[in-house]
Amino acid sequence: MRDTIQRWFKSFQERLCADLEACDGQAKFKEDQWERPGGGGGAARVIQDGAVFEKGGVNFSAVEGILPEQAAQALLLPDPHFFATGVSVVIHPRSPHVPITHMNVRYFEAGNGEAWFGGGIDLTPIYVNKGQVQFFHQQLKATCDRFQPAYYPEFKKWADEYFYIPHREETRGVGGIFFDRLTPTQEISLEERFAFVQAVADSFSPTYLALVNQNKGLPFTPQEKEWQLIRRGRYVEFNLVNDRGTKFGLETHGRTESILMSLPPLASWHYSHVPAEGSPEAEALTCFRKDIDWVNQK
Repeated sequence: MRDTIQRWFKSFQERLCADLEACDGQAKFKEDQWERPGGGGGAARVIQDGAVFEKGGVNFSAVEGILPEQAAQALLLPDPHFFATGVSVVIHPRSPHVPITHMNVRYFEAGNGEAWFGGGIDLTPIYVNKGQVQFFHQQLKATCDRFQPAYYPEFKKWADEYFYIPHREETRGVGGIFFDRLTPTQEISLEERFAFVQAVADSFSPTYLALVNQNKGLPFTPQEKEWQLIRRGRYVEFNLVNDRGTKFGLETHGRTESILMSLPPLASWHYSHVPAEGSPEAEALTCFRKDIDWVNQK
């Protein structure tokens, strides 16, 4: 299935970039093709300085070769040969009223024949509109429920645990779904796993762009923009300190520019910054924690 999966991921990158360009209405993606010295390569697509999107990336890769010993041990692989392909997306909007988002879908094939999928979608709003977060989670649940009723609660909890900043004791945003190492089983074939991953990917554009279109025209103040930069700082902290994908990419000698495209163009760190009690910023912080039942939020 390797070629089929790779072709579909590349097609998904093309379709998603077209959707994002249409939503922005001004900026266009620029493509940067690259080759990995150990084998394979990819196409990094970046949009910058748009009317809606200050910076965003939709990256495709298909790489193969031999994993460094440390990476192979981390994945518990006796054979270091590998093939990996996927699409990774991070969008940093201009307006603090439009959430940051991240999604990725990926396929990994080990030298011993083991193969699996991973991926997910999560949302990082700057100011939290609970109704919109509920919609976001309801859409993810509906996609998961088409395949397995257990998927959404399991993958939602996984996202809460994964997108957590221990040194801040807060989540990166309001979560979503996250899954890894979805291997075939006696009950579920690799083809069925792939169908689920395709459905997750296809749900991203209509779900996220619905939120973008609701918020992109709202006015914002310099204070609200500064809060956005502070929250972007938290995003940077997670990606550089905690994110396993970033570490894996750098350890396997991936393309640095593509790996770090997830970072925003601007971010801020204020010493001991605490929002005023009762402020919208303080209210947002109460939502950045684990185990909130967003689907049934009142």
